[in-house]
Amino acid sequence: MSDTVRPALARLTAPALVAAGAAGACAAVVWADPTTPGGVIPPCPTFTIFGVYCPGCGMSRMLYSLVHLDIPAALHYNALGVVAVAGLLAAFAVWTVGRIRGTAAGPRWSRFRWAPHFALAVIALWFVVRNIPVAPFTALRI
Repeated sequence: MSDTVRPALARLTAPALVAAGAAGACAAVVWADPTTPGGVIPPCPTFTIFGVYCPGCGMSRMLYSLVHLDIPAALHYNALGVVAVAGLLAAFAVWTVGRIRGTAAGPRWSRFRWAPHFALAVIALWFVVRNIPVAPFTALRI
């Protein structure tokens, strides 16, 4: 192997491990088939105990639908989860390209100091809106 190829392959080790982990998680969800009642994946404890839909309710079914390229079903199960997965895929792509080029992996989080606060506010809003017992908000339930 040439001296220019070896460092490039070394820079791709971390993205390859992350991709392998994500593929393994997707494979586990496909194997468990959360759309079948009484399966391996237990029901959401928040809904089971308190009777409210948490921001993560339907995430395994959403991921199962995304793996099967059923976008409408994925949006039905957890629309915010679909947006989060799209954001994670975009961040992974930027990071991987930065690793291939040997440059910085994109903008630093220090430039986006309010990103965690914004994310927490969006998640809290999703939690509240999803549990409003009036149409059209009841369509957000699973």
